[in-house]
Amino acid sequence: MQAGVLDVAYLEFGPPDGPPAVLLHGFPYDARACTAAAERLAAAGVRCLVPYLRGYGPTRFLDPATPRSGEQAALGADLLAFLDALGIARAVLAGYDWGGRAACVVSALWPDRAKGLVSCGVGYNIQNIPASGRPVAPEAEHRLWYQYYLHGERGRAGLAGGRHAFCRLLWQLWSPTWAFDADTYAQTALSFDNPDFVDVVVHSYRHRFGLVPSDPALVEIEARLAAQPAIAVPSIVLLGADGVAPPSATDTAARHFTGPYRREIVAGVGHNFPQEAPDAFAAAVRALL
Repeated sequence: MQAGVLDVAYLEFGPPDGPPAVLLHGFPYDARACTAAAERLAAAGVRCLVPYLRGYGPTRFLDPATPRSGEQAALGADLLAFLDALGIARAVLAGYDWGGRAACVVSALWPDRAKGLVSCGVGYNIQNIPASGRPVAPEAEHRLWYQYYLHGERGRAGLAGGRHAFCRLLWQLWSPTWAFDADTYAQTALSFDNPDFVDVVVHSYRHRFGLVPSDPALVEIEARLAAQPAIAVPSIVLLGADGVAPPSATDTAARHFTGPYRREIVAGVGHNFPQEAPDAFAAAVRALL
């Protein structure tokens, strides 16, 4: 479906007249991460839409001149355009990593379009780019090695030439208790062969640190996000206890949520929350419907 600057490939589950939910994958995964949860929701009468994000799978840019941006404003704008193209006035928005960021952006800036928000891995998933130069604790910096790697041309070349090995390593590091098999990874890894994957990924991890400019069409949205807007829609935050950034006992994200809100930490789950714990993910979406 043509939506905004993209020709978006997406999966659809459930009755077309059911209450809608959009499930959104992160990096480095694809729409398959959400299919088990979508099947559970479809069985309960929910209409589930699962898009491939920009740079992944069959999704393509409509215009070769469009910047291959991976910034947070782009992800939010893509989600908003997707809802518009499908004629969906309001939906539960649920995702993790990049997908969770898109869901948070739309929930914060266009709250009338979000019936509820499920954000996994990072509760308030809107980047504070003006503050990105502030160092964090050494153990947290260590976990961000892959982002710093992609800041240089050596990292870009490494991703371009070895994307499948690179992304598989991240799966292993970020989900240490998830026993995925070779076929599961191989099916998803096909999505990393998208011709825009490297450009979008590299821009994402450089932009969040203020190292590269925004797409000029998205500057206004980024300015609004720099203010760290609150999220007022009903929200559920799901955190895997074993992910790339293990959750702290103190809920530092709660101050950004001004509507109904709860936070849940799930043991034995890593970064890829919907694929590792589809029952918990689906249950959170249903709770908001």
